[in-house]
Amino acid sequence: MDRFKDIVRSIDELRSIMGEPIDSVTRKTLSHLDKHCGVFIGRSPFMLLASADAQGNVDVSPKGDPEGFVKIIDKQTLAIPDRLGNRRADSIENILQNPKVGLIFMIPGKTETLRISGSASVVRDANLLDSMAIRDRSPQFAIVVDVHEAFFHCSKCMIRSKIWQQKHWPSLEGLPRLAETMVDAGKLELSETEMHKLVVEDEIDRLY
Repeated sequence: MDRFKDIVRSIDELRSIMGEPIDSVTRKTLSHLDKHCGVFIGRSPFMLLASADAQGNVDVSPKGDPEGFVKIIDKQTLAIPDRLGNRRADSIENILQNPKVGLIFMIPGKTETLRISGSASVVRDANLLDSMAIRDRSPQFAIVVDVHEAFFHCSKCMIRSKIWQQKHWPSLEGLPRLAETMVDAGKLELSETEMHKLVVEDEIDRLY
């Protein structure tokens, strides 16, 4: 950061520039899931899970399934199915070291998002896992979150990005396929075509 000259280094300095949030913004934060949170989570097919390890190294993992895939256990607790992946298990390893997590729920076409923070556990209870089965396949783990804070985030970022307006979507031309990035980053002996075939097979055979 030495190449930058004007760096904000304290909360006091930040607030002297930005000012304080208005009362309606601070009062919207809940310590539990209310009926509006429940409806939103029940309609959401996609969320982001932020976690960090014991050293503070941060990871953000996308999670997606049919709408309502995150199970609300009670107003203080929700459960996220952890489906088959690449076995890196970054989020789970982080949670085992540091249970603090942050979640953002999205609904396509809806400009507001739902933000939740809390403490997570990695759960293997069969009755919970079976309740989240798809195609007769239960997840191997559930990430159960004890909710500490929940609030709805305003639309500005979604409006600026035009993310739900298809006519404004950027062209995909020139973007690499996953296989190409893996071959280059890992200096793999497989060709990009061979790697892409494996990626596609994995998406078909190990979706659930």
